[in-house]
Formats: sequence, structure tokens, C-alpha cells
Amino acid sequence: MDVEFRAYAAFERELIADLVPHIESRYSVEANREHRALAGLSMGGGQSLNFGLANIDTFAWVGGFSSAPNTMPPAQLLKDPAAARQRLKLLWVSCGDQDTLFNISQNVHTYLTEQKVPHTWHIDIGGAHTFPVWKNNLYHLSTLLFR
Repeated sequence: MDVEFRAYAAFERELIADLVPHIESRYSVEANREHRALAGLSMGGGQSLNFGLANIDTFAWVGGFSSAPNTMPPAQLLKDPAAARQRLKLLWVSCGDQDTLFNISQNVHTYLTEQKVPHTWHIDIGGAHTFPVWKNNLYHLSTLLFR
């Protein structure tokens, strides 16, 4: 396994085993999957899709904005589409149409559509790999969370 991917796997283990329990032990939060969301942009978007979709027992709300090439191939990203159809409250995939990484998000969207996994596919027309695109997507995603 490549060093970079070993580091991602270590971060995923730390997120699930250490960070989530740490937050829940110190803050007044609902400590269940229905009240946990994971979203990110660029490299964080790829990691959010990788980690969130691999841990739908931990996260019910997952979002990837302009997800970077660290995103797993769609069939690996979502190994159990039936479970995702039943368990995910929201899956958000977005990208600007001028972003050089557009094809990554589009491939995820295409696979999710083929597998009949409900998701929101949001394209920012004229948007590149830039803060205004991510700000817009965070705004739209945040209006849908925890409903």
C-alpha cells in the first residue's frame, strides 16, 4: 500500500476511534449516526466520501465538494449500495463545472445514479476549484442537514 494511502487509513481509524468519541465526551452533542455529518472540500472532499461512505454506521450525512483524486473509484467507495440506500440521510456530491477535478465528482454521481443511491448532485455553473464554490455548497448542504 502506498504511503499516502496508509496515512489516509490511519487518519480514518483516528477519526472514528478517537476524534468522534473525544468530541462526544466533551461536548453536548447527540451521540448517534443520525446526528453526525462529515463533509469536506478538495482533498477533504475525497476523504469525506471515502470515510463517510465506508462508515455509514457512524455517519448518516456525507458531503464531498470538488473531491480530489484521493477519492476511491466509485465501486470501491460504495461497496454496499443497498445499505447506503437505506441508511444515508443525505449524500451530497458537488463540483464547479470549470474545476479540473470535475470528472471525479461526475464519476461518483454516475455510479450513484446507476446504483439508485439517492444523492444530491450539485454543479456550480462557471465554478472552478475555488472558495466561492465551496462556500456556496456548504451553505446549500447546511440547509439540508439534520432534518
